[in-house]
Amino acid sequence: MDLKQYVTTVENWPKEGISFKDITTIMDNGPAFKYAADQIVEFAKEVGADVIVGPEARGFIIGCPVAYALEIGFAPVRKEGKLPRDVVRVEYGLEYGVDVLTMHKDAIKPGQKALIVDDLLATGGTVEATIKLIEKLGGTVAGCAFIIELSELNGRGKIGNYPIKTLISY
Repeated sequence: MDLKQYVTTVENWPKEGISFKDITTIMDNGPAFKYAADQIVEFAKEVGADVIVGPEARGFIIGCPVAYALEIGFAPVRKEGKLPRDVVRVEYGLEYGVDVLTMHKDAIKPGQKALIVDDLLATGGTVEATIKLIEKLGGTVAGCAFIIELSELNGRGKIGNYPIKTLISY
């Protein structure tokens, strides 16, 4: 299936000069959404994932059906102040400042192999911070899976040598 035909490009959003790739038009098409999730499920099996980790919010949308299909757990990564129990935190750089991502301290067990799942790989800052959170908790990163990769932004450079699966590249 050619998933690109289900992506809607919104020009000049959220600001002038940006061509936003909207995956909600994949999600609102049942067969396309199932196909995308199934592709990531197969990758998760290949890399031996024990747990799925998804950064908010689209990582939840993509990662939860993958975890469900595999009958394994899902661990959310959220911005600071959004998780109710003890957390580990990582600061990461943004274009104009710093942000913080957190994960519950018991979300990953030592030695667990985590697959990071998100909608988009752009500059790689979010996935790099998510990798650090998993490693702080004693887990290992089995790989990273994305529906879309914006190749020109070189996000792969921040991921390192982990296996990567992308369904669409721009």
